[in-house]
Amino acid sequence: MFNIFKKKNQDATLFYVTDVHCHILPGVDHGAQTVEDSLAMLRAEKEMGINRVVLTSHVTAETFENTPETLKPAFELLKQAVAETEDLRDMQLYLSAEYRIDEFWDKQYAAGNQIAMPGNYILMENSFHQELLGLDDLLFDLRMKGYHPILAHPERYGYYAQRHQRMEHLHGMGIKFQVNLLSLAGYFGQHCRETALWLAKKGMIDMLGSDMHGMEHVKVIKNYLNSKEWRKLAPTLQSHILNDLVRD
Repeated sequence: MFNIFKKKNQDATLFYVTDVHCHILPGVDHGAQTVEDSLAMLRAEKEMGINRVVLTSHVTAETFENTPETLKPAFELLKQAVAETEDLRDMQLYLSAEYRIDEFWDKQYAAGNQIAMPGNYILMENSFHQELLGLDDLLFDLRMKGYHPILAHPERYGYYAQRHQRMEHLHGMGIKFQVNLLSLAGYFGQHCRETALWLAKKGMIDMLGSDMHGMEHVKVIKNYLNSKEWRKLAPTLQSHILNDLVRD
């Protein structure tokens, strides 16, 4: 992890304004637990240049079996709080989710309960243990139904670290890759960082996400944005990043 204590630029901001992956919706997963937590995280987003936030809470079997019925009330609560908070009223919020590909997803997908991002993008999370059978078929089916699948943080799936050709295949199918700023900062370890940098070198990072779950992540990301490493990498990424194309 980068530890940058002497920052040349205290106000470093991102070159895009849309965060497509975060856990800011209160009380629905292990991200923000209260509205106050959510507002603090949104202020941090704003300080980093973000004014459009797609709220992508976990939808995962057994742990966070969220549905539209559980996510929408939390979304309305947060929207009302933002509307009543003077310094955050210009923040645009969108409801979606981070869908783990598992048995709960299978049931929800069959029932049509998925909540896509603006532009019909949908954030999919693979298993951290092994790639699931039928992944290609699912991604193809999503595309045939008019969705634009985004694979969340492919750099974090250890089984891809030595299978770069597999990632090239998935990306070649038209699947968007979303990499975490936390991964580039080394928060998840050197192997994840190296894979993220390889994806950057190959021009295979389509979207960046904070994946923030709390203020600890905010500190890591802000330190990274003030680092020489980010200032060197950002111009290379800028022409590829599609975050701001996530629009109605």
